[in-house]
Amino acid sequence: MRTTQLNHVAIHVADVARSCEFYEKVMKLEPLQRPAFDFPGAWFRLGEDQELHIIGDRTEPVISASRGNHYALMVDDIDAWETHIDACGVDRQPRQTRPDGAYQLFITDPDGHKIERCTPPGAAF
Repeated sequence: MRTTQLNHVAIHVADVARSCEFYEKVMKLEPLQRPAFDFPGAWFRLGEDQELHIIGDRTEPVISASRGNHYALMVDDIDAWETHIDACGVDRQPRQTRPDGAYQLFITDPDGHKIERCTPPGAAF
């Protein structure tokens, strides 16, 4: 008996349409078909076969931080992503280098969820 992989990340948002625009245009995620739930939301592809599930009607505050609740997405070209994020005018922290040589770039979505864009360890060496 074992866990085989991460299937999806779910986040709670106040405005599904606003979040969809952010995740499509800024994060460049592919929208997926979503089952006909009785609550608002949207699904996006993360990498090969993981998903981001957006759940609407958030009324509680988001608690998220680079050293707290966040999720990380591995990227192929951190320089290109940094340029793209800056061109989109998205709030971000300065690029960091982890002790293992991976680059980290933390951005904030419209609801305040922190998202890490990162490279594999050793990219900075």
